[in-house]
Amino acid sequence: MTDVLDNLPHPLLAPVVRLALKAGEAILPFWRNGVAVTAKADDSPVTAADLAAHQVLVDGLQALDPSIHVLSEEDANIAQAERATWERWWLVDPLDGTKEFIAGSEEFTVNVALIERGQVVFGVVSMPTNGRCWLGGKDLGAWRREADGAGQAISVRTGPPAGQGVTVVASRRHSSPDQERLLAGLAEAVGELQLANIGSSLKFCLLAEGSADCYPRLAPTSQWDTAAAQGVLEGAGGVVLQLDGQPFSYPPRESLLNPFFLALPANAPWRTRLLELARA
Repeated sequence: MTDVLDNLPHPLLAPVVRLALKAGEAILPFWRNGVAVTAKADDSPVTAADLAAHQVLVDGLQALDPSIHVLSEEDANIAQAERATWERWWLVDPLDGTKEFIAGSEEFTVNVALIERGQVVFGVVSMPTNGRCWLGGKDLGAWRREADGAGQAISVRTGPPAGQGVTVVASRRHSSPDQERLLAGLAEAVGELQLANIGSSLKFCLLAEGSADCYPRLAPTSQWDTAAAQGVLEGAGGVVLQLDGQPFSYPPRESLLNPFFLALPANAPWRTRLLELARA
């Protein structure tokens, strides 16, 4: 059987997939095993699993190319003045969905993105509990790979199947009044919405493989939460937009928090209406 990693269009993509899978292996011994939880300065949780995956990724990425800097959620205290000098860097979330992980859910991922001048080159999202991963980048394509190496190209859909409403994917844990108003307006425009709740970067992956239609996020996220999955979605024919319609990017801002965003197929027929609602 041919492994999808054997014929990818970017030389760093296959090694990063293997590294993300290795990081997932470092996480699994802690899963559903009573791992201790501590709170970071922003009150978000961190576990030994986060730190173990972080070390695997940092060591592995630096070995791949020492000239590419690494910005990880678990080592993000790097001054903006220093980050502003970087041309290329890895944007890493060693364990995206720590709350899901702590709760015993399978909905957590390892996220790695290559950024160049603020733009996502490609991203890799791996799911440690089943060995599945999603990978892709704008102008590169996108794929879903199973644990045995079997893979397939994936793409967004331009509309739901006949008889099914537009499927909006959302976080299990995060919403906001603005987001609820946006969804109500979208339902008025396109009909009753189907809602799919899932954790971590898997929300983007559902869009990328054509299982959902829209992921609006009008609640806080950080750069490492979104970059890898954005790469996958863009490779599959999707877009991630700011609420003003501008493409979503990762400049070296002082704050590592993202603006609000909308993720959707590039050619969605309701794209214009969604942006109107977002700006209202």
